[in-house]
Amino acid sequence: MNQPLPPPLSTPHRNLIRLTIARGITWTGFLILIIFGLEIIGFQLNVLPVISIIIAMGLVNVATWWRLGQSHPVTDTENLIHLLVDIAGLTMLFFHTGGSTNPFVPYYLVPVTMAAATLPWRYAWVIAAVGMGCYSFLMVFYEPVPQLATYELGGRISLHVIGMWLNFGLSASLVTYFIYKMAHALRTRDQALSTTREAALRSEQVLAVASQAAGTAHELGTPLSTMAVLLSEMREDAKDRNDPQLEEDLALLRSQVDTCKQRLQAMVAAADRRRMEQPQPINAAQWLEEIVQRWLVVRPDVQHSVEVTPGAEQASMLVDTTLEQALMNLLNNAADACPDDIEITLEQRDQEVLIDIRDHGDGVPMAVADQLGETFISTKSKGMGIGLFLTHATINRFGGGVSLYNHEDGGTLTEVRLPLHLT
Repeated sequence: MNQPLPPPLSTPHRNLIRLTIARGITWTGFLILIIFGLEIIGFQLNVLPVISIIIAMGLVNVATWWRLGQSHPVTDTENLIHLLVDIAGLTMLFFHTGGSTNPFVPYYLVPVTMAAATLPWRYAWVIAAVGMGCYSFLMVFYEPVPQLATYELGGRISLHVIGMWLNFGLSASLVTYFIYKMAHALRTRDQALSTTREAALRSEQVLAVASQAAGTAHELGTPLSTMAVLLSEMREDAKDRNDPQLEEDLALLRSQVDTCKQRLQAMVAAADRRRMEQPQPINAAQWLEEIVQRWLVVRPDVQHSVEVTPGAEQASMLVDTTLEQALMNLLNNAADACPDDIEITLEQRDQEVLIDIRDHGDGVPMAVADQLGETFISTKSKGMGIGLFLTHATINRFGGGVSLYNHEDGGTLTEVRLPLHLT
């Protein structure tokens, strides 16, 4: 039995993941710089609180990763708290490493930028105000580091300038990464919303058509019964007249009426079953053969061939009556285009079952090829496009797809892709 897929991560959840990654990179960089300053340059620092702050922020990151594995959702308020914790950690670190003279003080812009890009505007202003307040505090209260002002690299560039350069590189990298990921997430979300809206609109159209179909099916029951009675009486009259040709035509008409009645009854019964049952796995070749045989009863004028390619004999897939009707619609479209020499091919490719239906008609006009099945568009003079629309909706519901191509040798090639059922 297939396990249900986990729910997609919310936007605040993804933002907290990126914030955790940025925090890990930032504080790892600060640790490296502190060690470099102590061992190479000889910084005069109060080492114990500095290392304690870095370890504390590391533990915060570990706790955040653990929290991200929990089921309860992340909120914007939680992201706000994390950014405030980051600013507090930065403030304590800068207090012990030169305050406002520390070249990394402008790093406050990174959490401010993250808040502006991800949080509601009130929360963004809170982060901006707290960051500004901490920066102002460090202009007055801090433990100085003399080497930041006196140490020079090569006798030309001061350590403060070098630190500002490193801070720019780190800040620019993190801001670029974070903003890019956020913009990508927004584009992905907009695309998902657009797809969802289109699916909802298509579902509404399908529901409207289904409602009309249910009403029409109910109304067709009476005239079909009347036609069946009249055809029986006409056959008796034909027997009395000894007209074999007329008897044969009337028998064909009666079989067509009976087929319509059976399909209406099967549709009602299937609607009741679908409320309780799930699609069932079946051998694809056997399923296709049964549908073709039922199709030939309705379209006795068709000349066709069915080919099952090697490797597809044992292919299995999930089906129900709606999928059967969808394939029947495609077969009827091929027969309407040209009933002669319709080629039906079944093959298995990777994890899909492919059913190709090739006719020798006039092909599909390129002007409407891309819109077939998406709206009520038809290539037939008397068609309404409902059949293809419902066919696309049904096959998409099963995780498959339908594509129509103009064959290089003329006619239309209809390709149906359905997922392979793995036992």
